[in-house]
Amino acid sequence: MQTTKTKPAATTPEQRMSVPLDRSAEQRGIEQPIPFGWYALEYAADLANGAVKPLRYFGRDLVLFRTEQGVAKLLDAYCPHLGAHLGHGGSVKGDSIACPFHGWQFDGAGHCTAVPYAKALPPKVSGDKKALRAYPVVECNQFIWAWYHPHDVAPLWDVVALPEMSDANWSALDRNEWLINVHLQDMGENGADPAHFLYVHGTKNKPDTELVFETGRMSGVIKAKMQTPRGLVDGQINTYSVGPGQSWVRFSGICDTLLVTALTPIERDLIHARFAYTQPRSQIDGPNARLADAIIRDLTHQVDQDKPIWDRKVFWEKPLLCDGDGPIAQFRKYYSQYYA
Repeated sequence: MQTTKTKPAATTPEQRMSVPLDRSAEQRGIEQPIPFGWYALEYAADLANGAVKPLRYFGRDLVLFRTEQGVAKLLDAYCPHLGAHLGHGGSVKGDSIACPFHGWQFDGAGHCTAVPYAKALPPKVSGDKKALRAYPVVECNQFIWAWYHPHDVAPLWDVVALPEMSDANWSALDRNEWLINVHLQDMGENGADPAHFLYVHGTKNKPDTELVFETGRMSGVIKAKMQTPRGLVDGQINTYSVGPGQSWVRFSGICDTLLVTALTPIERDLIHARFAYTQPRSQIDGPNARLADAIIRDLTHQVDQDKPIWDRKVFWEKPLLCDGDGPIAQFRKYYSQYYA
């Protein structure tokens, strides 16, 4: 998009990870539950074999661990014995995680595999009976993903693998993250709202946007004049979403850029947003290196501009719309399929 030449104000990591949280979800009109889907938990490279991490996502306390064989697993956090949090002091024993309180062990499927000081497992957790809720986990696109459904329904679709994310000719990820005090649907709705680019991001023209809504996925094409040090360039942005938690954007026209957006709900009004960029190494190591970096910095700054609005807005179930707005009503109808 053609933007003003004002230098973006610096935003610190502390500002990106702070939220007001001064009103409840109900006070802000947020009544939607957490939608079901695949969500990013962590960058795969940041979870070593035998590592244990406490997490808070989907309104639940969780424990993520990687077995000694290198397989990532996710369980509800609290030991069914006497309630200790497995993520704080728990340790990996083979394919299981051991509770820090009494050493009870649980595998990635939620079964109790051992009570070291007992001769037999309690009847309620013996055999195929699960002691803890386990979540389907896959590793793809350099992330660890977990499937969440409030009724523990099995995955209804797969995480989509992106070829650039495993291509040695593309750069290491440029990572950025935010905590955003908003419902996931409201954040996603920005893609159906081209008019906000005029006032939030300072574009001179409203981008030409086409969105296609399908069962389980959404795609779009945005065409706009993009301001560069070389003048205006015809740019094209192709956007894709599969479920509510996996989205990616391909930018072309100036410097090829893949943006992977991984949005994971902590609570229904609090989102952990990860934006990871990669570009062809031939671009970032060549004469266009400064331009390639500038594209990432500008796109990241746009999220910094959106965040104060997301953090403080309310959700109107029946907003007052006009003919200049984008397909917001269609987006909401599409998004409703992700509520159980």
